[in-house]
Amino acid sequence: MITGFGLPVFPGVAIGPAVVYRKAQRTLPVPSGDPIVEKAKFDAALETAREQLTTLFEKAKVEIGEEQAAIVEVQLLMLDDLDYLDGVAMAIEGGAAAAIAALETGEEFAQVFAAMDDEYMKARSADIRDMSHRLYDILCGAKGFQLPEEGSFLLVAEDLAPSETIQLPRERILAFVTRQGSSSSHTAILARTLNIPSLVQSDITFEAVEDCKVLAVDGFTGTWYADPDEQTMEMLKAKQEEAAQARNALEAYRGKPSVTKTGKKILLAANIGSPEDAVDAIKADAEGVGLMRSEFLYLGRDSLPTEDELFEAYKKVAEIMGHRPVVIRTLDIGADKQVSYMGLEAEENPALGLRGLRICLTREEIFRPQLRAIYRASAYGNLNVMFPMVASVWELKAAKALCKKIRNELEAEGIPTKEVPIGVMVETPAAAVLAHELAKEAAVFSVGTNDLTQYTLAVDRQNAKLGEFYDPYHPALLALMAHIAKAANEAGIWAGICGELGADPKMQEKFIEMGYTELSMAAGRILETRKLVCESEL
Repeated sequence: MITGFGLPVFPGVAIGPAVVYRKAQRTLPVPSGDPIVEKAKFDAALETAREQLTTLFEKAKVEIGEEQAAIVEVQLLMLDDLDYLDGVAMAIEGGAAAAIAALETGEEFAQVFAAMDDEYMKARSADIRDMSHRLYDILCGAKGFQLPEEGSFLLVAEDLAPSETIQLPRERILAFVTRQGSSSSHTAILARTLNIPSLVQSDITFEAVEDCKVLAVDGFTGTWYADPDEQTMEMLKAKQEEAAQARNALEAYRGKPSVTKTGKKILLAANIGSPEDAVDAIKADAEGVGLMRSEFLYLGRDSLPTEDELFEAYKKVAEIMGHRPVVIRTLDIGADKQVSYMGLEAEENPALGLRGLRICLTREEIFRPQLRAIYRASAYGNLNVMFPMVASVWELKAAKALCKKIRNELEAEGIPTKEVPIGVMVETPAAAVLAHELAKEAAVFSVGTNDLTQYTLAVDRQNAKLGEFYDPYHPALLALMAHIAKAANEAGIWAGICGELGADPKMQEKFIEMGYTELSMAAGRILETRKLVCESEL
């Protein structure tokens, strides 16, 4: 028996034969040395990639749904990104072969996204790499890897690109084990969608997998076993049966009120990034949307989205969720989340720079269309708006004043609107300390625990060398979160958690004890959290 570890992204146990997924074999063609010839090769590859992705998109919509198919749609849009195309053209004119130009330009763009602060945005770097690798493979005449035609298996890979995860025979995959990836990678997202145990960042070797008859994965402990011995196998099968029973038991909480034994009602909401995610939130029995990221509407394009484009997206989410509350976070793009058409300058310390509400208050031409779209969409559902990166009361007052002005304008134009509760995403220590003052102006508090942890502890959460210092359970952080909840309760407004800690079983009951009345998380965690709430003695 050979054993090792990885980062678990979905709990459970899987046992069965393993398949090593190897990347396509590429042979770099001899460059012509003629920029005109190389540009023609690249243009032809673009058309081939467009045809492949269009076919894959239509197939994915039918087989796995619009949410996963949207991954392909993003890549289709990227094929027309002017910044990317200009970068490739410049590289070719500089003497690079078309294949190298496509690959290296894509890598430059991917690194920009990989350096972003938001995990959701950070994961988009994989989309860019996937698209540029597709072009590279076409230009190199690469031959893809063939999976077994029959039977179920555990899939082991170095990493999996977004388009690769979509094309996989999902009904036959027992588990994912990758050597790279993250908890927000497409592999992890697909694992949570399929409810199968998976590990990323594992120490598994392809040699160990290819030499074994049976591979087992324990998604609870993050352990993998090649040819487990009899005792280990018995332990794993017992865990497997216990997990199956637990999943079935969770269905008893579907449709059940999220109320503690003492009568405290806790709203269990989903974090979403698109209208398609709202459909999954409903399927998961979410009671609302605690965080809708707006950034997806601004990425993968070469100009600002129009007011009508924003309106249609918000309207769709509002209609899907119906009476359930939807909290829309306004644009949280800054110098660490570059979109070239905004003309943002690079900053030495982007985490402390022009981002979130700061950029919106200084660039009204960006802020105004978004607010108009939100108020227009408010007529179709139960919308709330939340401002990120607030550090002062005057910032909130300025944003509220613009909201009032815009609503008056819309009503003067004969466009129906509803009252939209205005909230603050509490993610700076300043906002936490000023919670009592902010609560006089806000109707909603939602704690962004990821950034609040980072700023409170002065620890860059993207710096792997500081992992042991990034402590989401730090007593100073817990004190701030208790202070925020107390301020909200005294002011009679609701307070929620929308960062990663919202789905942390070790913290959920603590949040209820502090006085939080809403927890927002990935849709797949709703039922298990409802069980915890219903069993709570608080």
